[in-house]
Amino acid sequence: MGVEGCTKCIKYLLFIFNFIFWLAGGVILGVSLWLRHDPQTSELMGLQLDGEEAPSTFYIGVYILITVGAVMMFVGFLGCYGAIQESQCLLGTFFACLVILFACEVAAGIWGFINKDQVTEEMKDFYDNAFTSATLPSSIGAAISGKDEKREKAEGVLKVFHNTLQCCGTNKATQALMLARGVCPKTESLMDQFTQISCHGRIDELFTTKLYLIGIAALVVAVIMIFEMIFSMILCCGIRNSSVY
Repeated sequence: MGVEGCTKCIKYLLFIFNFIFWLAGGVILGVSLWLRHDPQTSELMGLQLDGEEAPSTFYIGVYILITVGAVMMFVGFLGCYGAIQESQCLLGTFFACLVILFACEVAAGIWGFINKDQVTEEMKDFYDNAFTSATLPSSIGAAISGKDEKREKAEGVLKVFHNTLQCCGTNKATQALMLARGVCPKTESLMDQFTQISCHGRIDELFTTKLYLIGIAALVVAVIMIFEMIFSMILCCGIRNSSVY
């Protein structure tokens, strides 16, 4: 005997919320894959300087999101099927998965809040190291040979930063130095060259925007999960009571 009355309404509400949850999982999976393969972040994260790779803290968060998105799609499907079939076993499993996911999301949110500035600071430090290597005086041997491989590699890293983010230097003084070396992006006019945004500002803008996107998505998913946990328990109790009668 199926559920009736308000419990039947809860059943279809749970199905709708699970479908939204499944879609949200797909959106998170899609956004995280976009963040992973976005040309701007991919260019910057793939850089190397003196054997040292660019900081990977940002990608750690992205890989976690990819996993969460895939699990959400599976759990959403499980909830939809359990609601339609009115299966206490599936709904109980679904509720347990939601509790685990919610706990993981809270833990990830705390980790993200604690490390929200770490991603940008690490990338700024990487840029500053490249800038220092590119502007240090050449060694005696390099000066004699006329070729400084370390400086050339550092300038190559700076060019990737500058062309990817459309920025130059860290302030007006360093911008003038970078313009003289020819590693700043080309602009339409001479005035534009001297009014380019600093790379520190661009790095802040790039990662702050992406972190806000992640935060908004996580908040929406958390609200949906709370409603789903409530509805799944109500439906599970309704199914058990209806089987008694």
